Amino acid sequence: MLRARIKTLKNKIYNRALLRRRAAEYANDLRILGRLSLTGGGRVTIGSGVTINSSYGANPTGINSRTSLYVLPGATLSIGDGVGMSNCVIAAARSVSIGNNVMIGTDVKIYDTDFHSSDFDERMENDRAKIPCAPVEIADGAFIGSGAIILKGVRVGRRSVVGAGSVVTRDVPDGEVWAGNPAKFIKKLD
Repeated sequence: MLRARIKTLKNKIYNRALLRRRAAEYANDLRILGRLSLTGGGRVTIGSGVTINSSYGANPTGINSRTSLYVLPGATLSIGDGVGMSNCVIAAARSVSIGNNVMIGTDVKIYDTDFHSSDFDERMENDRAKIPCAPVEIADGAFIGSGAIILKGVRVGRRSVVGAGSVVTRDVPDGEVWAGNPAKFIKKLD
């Protein structure tokens, strides 16, 4: 029991130091279970009442990875109030915006970039300016199921649900359930 408390305290100190070093703006009630990974040098803002699970023991689904936030210089990651996320990866080369009261399941990936050009010559140049990027928005009250992948240029609408394991390549309207690879409309929510 004492070891667990010491580990929790060490993680809390580590996470707060990391957030300060990266100049992230966050509410005092931010709760991080485990150790967060935050790299890239871009602008990060985190609202109040946010919980980030970032360890094996923080979520019963058994994913043994940290939550990783990668925000390139000049890019922004905005996380609203009351958000919960577990062992996920968010990569922002331009902009990722997560609204209020959003739930992001274990092992979800959210990318606003392709990371590499699909053109061989451009890929070999490794010129970031030629890599396709487009902002991602997850609107208020959305729920992203475990293992889903949200790709560049996508908006997930208010109170919408993305099914577990889905690959979202286009906008999900407000109040709908989408699932599959690629994700497709399943039903309207009341």
